[in-house]
Amino acid sequence: MNNHILITWAIALLFGIHFPVLAQDTINASLSLGKIEPYKMEVTYDKTSHLIFPTAIRYVDLGSDNLIAGKADDAENVLRVKASVKDFEQETNFSVITNEGKFYGFNVYYSTNPEALIYDLSHMQKAVDKVGGSEVLFEELGNNSPSLAGLLLETIYKKDKRIVKHIGAKSFGIQFLLKGIYIHNGKYYFHTEMSNKTNVPFQIDFINFKVVDKKLAKRTVIQERTMIPLRTYKPLAEIAGKSKDQNVFLLDQFTIADDKVLLIEIFEKNGGRQQTLHIENSDLVSARLINAMHLKF
Repeated sequence: MNNHILITWAIALLFGIHFPVLAQDTINASLSLGKIEPYKMEVTYDKTSHLIFPTAIRYVDLGSDNLIAGKADDAENVLRVKASVKDFEQETNFSVITNEGKFYGFNVYYSTNPEALIYDLSHMQKAVDKVGGSEVLFEELGNNSPSLAGLLLETIYKKDKRIVKHIGAKSFGIQFLLKGIYIHNGKYYFHTEMSNKTNVPFQIDFINFKVVDKKLAKRTVIQERTMIPLRTYKPLAEIAGKSKDQNVFLLDQFTIADDKVLLIEIFEKNGGRQQTLHIENSDLVSARLINAMHLKF
């Protein structure tokens, strides 16, 4: 019965059909289909509880002043929680949204001696994925779900295909390649690889995406346009000696004029082995289309 109700409402929304308001019990039944069961945990005043999430924490909301919480220093995926007052009696709660768009809810109780002080939510990820309504959409990703964007980043990384063979830079024993440009639902996926053929590790300081004039001699700060990646498949801090590694960057869709060029620059920390890739507009408009339904590209 509930499935018939959902299908009927889906058709109504699609074609703009308006129905009378349903009975209260039907509405409650429909809402219960999307109910997310919160996790239960205990906190205390004299000790701090830590929660380890699969990805970086983006948002935290506390249900009352009886709790204090904050991200651990230098750890984007670890949350510290403790009671701000002793022996609070009323149950409270807090919510967390992670960078991959997952929503977590917690009901919290006070205990002098909590059963656990460290919670690893990584192994709960599959259970969270199966709960309807647990994914949050972020403004910068538009209609792209964070989980799908993450899956596409991972798939490109693991398939490790080189479909672009004419864009690269090489000097001082360092080689930087653009292996592919993909597009899906208004977003670009840039697949890069760096090889270090020396014995000296290449410590990455930062990576730039920017659009500049082809005639570099006439370039000014005003004529530069910086492109900020929305997502990166993984942090990449160093390319060890005699090794290579790759990464995938997610950016908003854009094109450039014929007299412009996109530069992807990678800078060495405390070093001078900077590498730069030059991408033309013809390369951007030739991006490989991803069929997300079958993960084919």
